[in-house]
Amino acid sequence: MMKLFIRAHDLGVKGEENVAARLDELGLAGVQLVAYKVLDDVSYTTGSITKDRAEKLAEVFKAHDKTIPLIGAYFNPVHPNEEKITNGVAVFKDYLKVGKAFGCNIVGSETGSFNGDKWTYHPQNRTDEALNRVIATFSDLCEFAGEQGMNVGMEGAFGHVCYDVKTLNKAVKAIGADNIRIIFDLYNYLDKSNVDKMYDILSEGLQTFGDRICVFHIKDCVIAEDGALKQCGVGKGIFDYERILGEIKKVCPDANLVFEGTTGEDIPFAVDHLKGIIS
Repeated sequence: MMKLFIRAHDLGVKGEENVAARLDELGLAGVQLVAYKVLDDVSYTTGSITKDRAEKLAEVFKAHDKTIPLIGAYFNPVHPNEEKITNGVAVFKDYLKVGKAFGCNIVGSETGSFNGDKWTYHPQNRTDEALNRVIATFSDLCEFAGEQGMNVGMEGAFGHVCYDVKTLNKAVKAIGADNIRIIFDLYNYLDKSNVDKMYDILSEGLQTFGDRICVFHIKDCVIAEDGALKQCGVGKGIFDYERILGEIKKVCPDANLVFEGTTGEDIPFAVDHLKGIIS
């Protein structure tokens, strides 16, 4: 059966006890965890997360019957600042080392942009050089993850190097590792130029990646007057979740659905909306 999760830092609380309590209130199964965004004693630096710290969080989650389908250690593998790439890879590997202590076996990231910290479209993103850099970086991460008995999650996005399903699949095939998993975010692939093909993109993603998809990011949006897409709370935009979840269920009946970017008062509405469809 499909399960509903949320990014921990979208809950608006800090610390594992508060996160677990909020999950109980909302009736959610767990979180996509970006530890340094919800734990005050953990920073985005190498060596900051330890096995003991991960086990402490896992103990609280276990007591509340909550799980972590994905650890986020997102970094930009084509950032113009090489030091930021080096740090990003090192932090990602730290989470691969301690992932099992969290009770999770997947650490994920997006494929980045030459626009650095903005993570937006840059013409260089759509070059062979960019794709080869992503392939090299994720190949290294997959090899390291294999030594830890872990998996690496890759997520595409319209403004990034892996800007569509085909390009992400090309990268996955070139890496050729058994421990690659896919984080599928339909909204990420959309732009005013292709929003009318939303359900074709969903179908292509499902057919291409199938049960390699470890997490589906759940978002919604409205279309502004200039045609640009503007994210909103799930159930309050143009996404037809009866159709979307119906398509997902055919391929991934036990899908992990993670709310991303739905916050505040929009969360209970979104949870009710999707639970109604799932049941």
